[in-house]
Amino acid sequence: MTIMNDETREFVAMHRNEDVRELALKARRVDELDLPLALDQIAGWQIAGKKLPQWASCEGIVYPPHISMEQCSSQFTAQYKSEITQTLLAPVVTVRANVSDSAESDTLVAKRAMVDLTGGFGVDFSYLARGFSQATYVERQRHLCDLAEHNMAALGLDQARIVCGDGVEYLRQMDPVDFIYLDPARRDEHGARTYAIEDCTPNVLELRNLLLAKSQCTLVKLSPMLDWRKAVADFDGAVREVHIVATGNECKELLLVLGRPAHSDARDSVDGAGSYRRLAPRVFCVNDDQRIDYDSATYTQGLRIGGKPLPEAKNYLYEPNASIMKAGCFDLVEERFGVTQIGPSSHLFVSEQQIADFPGRGFAIEAVGSMNKKDTKRLLNGVKQANIAVRNFPLTAPQLRKKLKLADGGTVYLFGITMQGGDHVLLRTSKI
Repeated sequence: MTIMNDETREFVAMHRNEDVRELALKARRVDELDLPLALDQIAGWQIAGKKLPQWASCEGIVYPPHISMEQCSSQFTAQYKSEITQTLLAPVVTVRANVSDSAESDTLVAKRAMVDLTGGFGVDFSYLARGFSQATYVERQRHLCDLAEHNMAALGLDQARIVCGDGVEYLRQMDPVDFIYLDPARRDEHGARTYAIEDCTPNVLELRNLLLAKSQCTLVKLSPMLDWRKAVADFDGAVREVHIVATGNECKELLLVLGRPAHSDARDSVDGAGSYRRLAPRVFCVNDDQRIDYDSATYTQGLRIGGKPLPEAKNYLYEPNASIMKAGCFDLVEERFGVTQIGPSSHLFVSEQQIADFPGRGFAIEAVGSMNKKDTKRLLNGVKQANIAVRNFPLTAPQLRKKLKLADGGTVYLFGITMQGGDHVLLRTSKI
């Protein structure tokens, strides 16, 4: 299968470090050169250099149009999904397969089967498939199937099988496998973005029972905008794990693991039909190398009634990373890291001693004051600019900046917060 002719390939190799917009204007048009395809390849390779460095280092990869590259998974999130599957599936006999990436040319993969029912550009599939001896990619769009067939061969994924067809129909007819992956399309027929599970294509809620019957476990990728608790409730006891995945302190994905849990799990109960149901899933909060997990039945969201009193010396302030903020496991943070929530709905923590491994940003508190003029003058002490944030505070950050007549930026971090007792205070801090 030829996707790109020699002339186009040579043009891409010669110009791939150049600005795509300038190339589009000045490139010489010749009959043999497919300029639109060449520009897509150059732009795709440049994005992959940052987002998918292993793909960018592999010669022969063909990239899709720009929008698909912007929407596809990053190497970090794709690799994390692969980690999930290898942890979930019990060790089995392994066989040797020729699977290559930038670091390895020979990899041991488990003798088991997986299916990706929403193949797309194939980034997630390419990482998931490395842990399986049989890996099937299903996609309705022929041009994406052609790309996947070409790229999986370029990546050395000999166990990959490409199927052009409807994923739901394939699910209904296929034999059971060890693992299923779905990334439902989050755009409607008019191209508008959607978030609710039932508005995505396919509607995974309707497929719940079929997925449980056809796989040992299923991984579903959802919008990070969703309330994970509602998503768990919508799946009616089928969710075993929740993974909130962030990178660069920005939530990227909400991943749900569906399946029948092991009989030995003490948190499982048997319903009237004799099937096992998980009472509460385990939640995993991931932000790059910061990772914590917990039992969602044990911890609640927000400040506990009669929670810990604030320490007398409030020397350090902490802001949890994006995955923890999304999870809402603030009681867990108090317990595990020895910090105290500064006030209801502020989601900031204080401590007397510095916490070196806190999963988020840390600040040294330099001064605390009220909103009266005397206090603010003392608090600012000649400061002309600051990074301002507010939590559960009567003023927005722009309003507070205007009131204090401060420019943006600098090394001072100013927080407007509401304390446990209801007092509105300002904290002047510096980043640790």
